[in-house]
Formats: sequence, C-alpha cells, structure tokens
Amino acid sequence: MLTVDLDRLGLRPAERVLDLGCGGGRHAFGCLRRGAVVVALDADPVEVNGVVAMMTAMAEAGEVPDGGVGVGVRGDALRLPFPDGAFDKVICAEVLEHLADDSSAMAELARVLRSGGLLAISVPRYGPELVNWALSKRYHSVEGGHLRIYRRRQLFGRLENAGLERVASHHAHALHSPYWWLRCLVGLENDRCLVVRSYHRLLVWDITAHTPVTRVPEKILDPLLGKSLVVYLRHAER
Repeated sequence: MLTVDLDRLGLRPAERVLDLGCGGGRHAFGCLRRGAVVVALDADPVEVNGVVAMMTAMAEAGEVPDGGVGVGVRGDALRLPFPDGAFDKVICAEVLEHLADDSSAMAELARVLRSGGLLAISVPRYGPELVNWALSKRYHSVEGGHLRIYRRRQLFGRLENAGLERVASHHAHALHSPYWWLRCLVGLENDRCLVVRSYHRLLVWDITAHTPVTRVPEKILDPLLGKSLVVYLRHAER
C-alpha cells in the first residue's frame, strides 16, 4: 500500500525517480511498474539488497514496462551521492521524522530535484502522532524512533525555505491510526493482545485484498484520522 499518490506526483514512464529512505521498497516498486527509472536509496544495506532482488524478480516476471529500470544505492540522506538536478521526481516517505538534522536532508532533496520537478514527502500526522507519544514513551524514545512531530504549516514552511513551492497535500492510512493507539496502550512489546493481533490481520488483509470493504471507509476517514500527512512540492525554477 502506497502512502504517496503517484498520480498526484504526475509520474510518467522513463522519468528519473529517487526513492529516498526506500525501506522495503513499496514506492520504488510502484514507480518501476509505471516504467520509471528508479533509484532506491537507503542507509541499510540489507534493505537495499532486498529491494534490488525484488526489482530484478519483477523484471524477470514481465512486470516492468519497456524503459523501466531499477537500481539500489546505499547512501546518506544528508549527503546524497548525486549531482544537482539529477531527478525528475523525488519521494521521501516516513523518513524526516527519524533524522536529527532534517534541515540538511530537506536541502539535499531540493538539490537533487531538477527545476520544475516534483517532490512528495510524507511524515506522521500531528494529531494521531501526538496520541501515540502521550500513550507510550517507548514509541518515540527507542533508537531510530521518531524525533519530532510536524505540523502541516511548519513542514511546508521549512520546505519552502529550501527552495520548494507547495502544490498539494492530503492524509493517508486512517485505519492505521487506531492500530498504533492500541499498540501504544497495551505496550509495544505485547504481542499476545488478541485485539491488536486481530487488527493487524485486518491491515494485512487490506493490503493484499485491495477490497473496497476497507479502502472506501479509509478514504472517507483519511481527512479525520489519516496517520500520514503527504505533501507535494515543486522545485522553483533555477
């Protein structure tokens, strides 16, 4: 399930796309299926190797249109190994909240995006995230956890200071907010809670089934409960 809407991003075949902090590769795979030239970057070599293996398997299975190419790169979000304006589109999903120096990461995102190119960033939404922090100290205090909570206006303002122009925003993953509230309430390490386990099975089923039974209610609830804030910005002409 993608957080970033690739239609809103205006992704077209053969465009150069950076998926910064690719993790398991869900956005990289989505872009590759649309025939983009995708660079999946992460600091974790295990994640990068897994994404490369999957992209190779997709190509062998005929899931990648002509012109679509996927590569993996191990790299640092604060020092991206690419020249200025290297990408037509950039995706940075659920990454900035983990970085101590998020300002440098924002500057790097703007630097590698071409003039007129589009950037999509997602971060945890302020309201649902605040509930998680209130219910569980461990949720945000563990190593590699969330260091801050962004307000929409604050996030747009800081990205605009990096030379980007706001285009649009929306919320995503409303069904995930109550799940994390429950986990924080019963304890993040508590894997015996029947309610949490049942809810997790529902989320897994939602991802694999692609059914309107869950997708329609989530779409309706996203403006109110969406766990992620997704913002789209355009690089100002250099």
